[in-house]
Amino acid sequence: MKTSSNGKAKLPRIAITMGDPAGVGPEIIMKSLAHREVYQICRPLVIGDAGRLQKAGVIVDSRLAIRDVTGVADAKFEPGIVDCVDLKCVPDDLPFGQLSPMGGETAYRCIVEAVRLAQAGQVEAICTAPLNKAALHAAGHHFPGHTELLAHLTGTPEVSMMLTTPKLRVIHVTTHLGLIDAIAKIEPGLVFRTIERAQATMERAGIAHPRIGVCAINPHAGEGGLFGHGEEATKIEPAIAQARARGWNVEGPLPADTLFFRAGRGDFDIVLAMYHDQGHGPVKVLGLESGVNITVGLPVIRTSVDHGTAFDIAGTGKADERSLLEALRQGAELAPRAAD
Repeated sequence: MKTSSNGKAKLPRIAITMGDPAGVGPEIIMKSLAHREVYQICRPLVIGDAGRLQKAGVIVDSRLAIRDVTGVADAKFEPGIVDCVDLKCVPDDLPFGQLSPMGGETAYRCIVEAVRLAQAGQVEAICTAPLNKAALHAAGHHFPGHTELLAHLTGTPEVSMMLTTPKLRVIHVTTHLGLIDAIAKIEPGLVFRTIERAQATMERAGIAHPRIGVCAINPHAGEGGLFGHGEEATKIEPAIAQARARGWNVEGPLPADTLFFRAGRGDFDIVLAMYHDQGHGPVKVLGLESGVNITVGLPVIRTSVDHGTAFDIAGTGKADERSLLEALRQGAELAPRAAD
């Protein structure tokens, strides 16, 4: 636990963005903040709409009270009470489970406010409930997802997506690109910078000498040139050589199927996946309910649930909060010491 010089707890303040109000975000927030242990690891502040949280509370049969606050200084961070910076942006009659520009605009405004608080030093981390990419685009905000939006708002030229489960950590060289475009984008500089971010993140998490496994692009790592067009030799191997010259423990490029098996049994601390589905597939098989999405390279810690808005069950109270609980836990572990 983070403590101050006088021994009192200095728990990190985490801004929880509500995400798309038509999705499961409001419900999993209300379920998560009913767990008193959340308040033992962080000081949570919801950025969203108080009225929507009230509706979600009724749906999940929550006994939590909603407290409308003007900002961090006004929050009490007490179990049983949800502190909410109320953006008052959700119409009372907005249905659950339906895509709309209003849902995308709300999710966008929540992120903007959370970034403002982070840049002002008023929160130490951001934890995001899911948004819907189509709704975000319908609202006129043309970003592939949270990762790219956060990079834009913070002026960060390059970030990496990291997914974690209790048994596996995966950082991606490319994310929201078609496979042909992803392969074209991969080059030694990008691969090395991703290894560098993986190394730094693991060190910050307390792993002094992380074991990093790097996926190949082609089946069987190209099988000595039988598969592909030599991508392993030209795009990946130079980056691995550069990382090893730094003294880092990096192995690869390895066939992805074998590498993920070895990582699952504990041979590696983190895996470098070359493209979206190469990394996402194993993570979601191993732990969708407890998976966490971490954006690496931002000036603020950002964690997220590893699932979408789930419009098919939104408004029913069936949504599982375990991924959000794990995202809050990891956000608290990675966040710097609170300023006050």
